[in-house]
Amino acid sequence: MKVLHVITGLGVGGAELQLRSLLQHTRHQSDVVTLYNPGPVAGMISGDGVRVRDLGMTRNTELSALPRLTRLIRAGGYDVVHTHLYRACIYGRLAARLAGTPVVVTTEHSIGATHLERRRMTLGVRALYLGTDLCSDATIAVSDTVAQRLTTWGVAARKIETIPNGLDFARVAYDAAARDRIRGEFALPPDAYVIGVLGRLDPIKRFDLVIRAAAPLLNDQHRLLIVGDGQIRPDLETQAQRQGVAELVTFAGERHDVAAMLSSLDLFVASSEQETFGLSVLEALANGIPALYTTCPALEGIETERARQVPGEVEGLRREIAAELAGGPRPREDVPTIREQYGIEAVTRRIDNLYDRLIARRRPVRRGPADASHVVNPVGGDRCTR
Repeated sequence: MKVLHVITGLGVGGAELQLRSLLQHTRHQSDVVTLYNPGPVAGMISGDGVRVRDLGMTRNTELSALPRLTRLIRAGGYDVVHTHLYRACIYGRLAARLAGTPVVVTTEHSIGATHLERRRMTLGVRALYLGTDLCSDATIAVSDTVAQRLTTWGVAARKIETIPNGLDFARVAYDAAARDRIRGEFALPPDAYVIGVLGRLDPIKRFDLVIRAAAPLLNDQHRLLIVGDGQIRPDLETQAQRQGVAELVTFAGERHDVAAMLSSLDLFVASSEQETFGLSVLEALANGIPALYTTCPALEGIETERARQVPGEVEGLRREIAAELAGGPRPREDVPTIREQYGIEAVTRRIDNLYDRLIARRRPVRRGPADASHVVNPVGGDRCTR
C-alpha cells in the first residue's frame, strides 16, 4: 500500500517528530509532502530513507498550491493520503479527493479548548476544518480529550478513531554519559539539582510561570534548564533577569538530542495552559525522571507516583517544586503502564490496520448474478460527501 503523509511544516515539534516515528515503524510504503518550512525534521525523515517533497507555499492562502498538490497526489497513485495539522488538513484533504485517492485519513494533534495550533477557533477556522472534513474517511484523535473536542466541534463521532501518540522508548532512554556531557556543555554543576522544561517557546506553554515559580528556589545547587526556541525567548530571558536569576536559568535553544537533554535533568515540569496529549511528560517519565504537570490527557486513568498534576499558578507550582527539591534527586525508575500503553510499535500497527480496514471498505461488495446491479461502495465515491 502507498501512503502519502501531508503535513504543514517539518520544523521541530511534537506532531512532526511523531510523524517521523510513525514512518520508522509503518509496514506500508510512505512518502511525505510538507506545504512549507522543510525544517530539521525533513532532513531526519529523508535520512531515514523516506522521500520528502516541499510544496513551496509562501503564505497560508496560496490557492494555487491546491492544484499543485492535487497533481502530485494523482501522479503518485497513492492508496491513502494522511494529513497532519490544520493547514495541511485544509489543502491535503481536498486535494486528495480531487485526485481520486481511495482513502483520506486525518490525525488531529493539536485541538485545544480555545485554540487550534495557536490560532483562535473562529467561525472561519471551524468552517474550513469541518468543510474539508467531509473529504476525510476517518480522523485519528490522539486522546479521549481530543475526541471529545472534535465531536463538540461538529466532527461525526462515527468517523473518529482514538489512537494515542506513540513513544519510541529507545529515543528517550536515560544515558549517564550524555548527562555528564550536557551538564559540561552548559556549565551546570555535576551534582546540582536541575529542573527542566522542554518544548516550543510559545505563550501557551507558560514557561514564564515556571521561571517565576522556581526563581526563589534557585541557587548554585538548584538550576533551571529551558530547552527549546521560539518567539517568546527574549521575553523569557527578560523574565529571568527581572526575577534576579538570569545566571541560574540556562537557555539551551532548539535541540534534537532529546534523550541527552532529558538525561541531564532531575525534575521535569510541564506548565501548558492546555494540551491535547502531553507527549513531553511521557518522554520525561520514560527517561526515568519525575514530572510535574498542569495538564496531560495522556496520563488520565494512569496511576503513578512518578508524576502528579499541579496548580497552574505561581504559588501552587512553587510549593510542588519545593517539595521535590526537599527530597533531593530521585533514582531513575520506569513506569511500566506507559510502556505497555504507548509503545510506538503498537500505536503504528493500529494506524496501519486502520488504513487496511478503510481500503477494504472501499472495495465493491461482490454479489451473485441475480443482484449484480446492486454493487455497493459502503464509503462512497470521490466526492466530499461523508
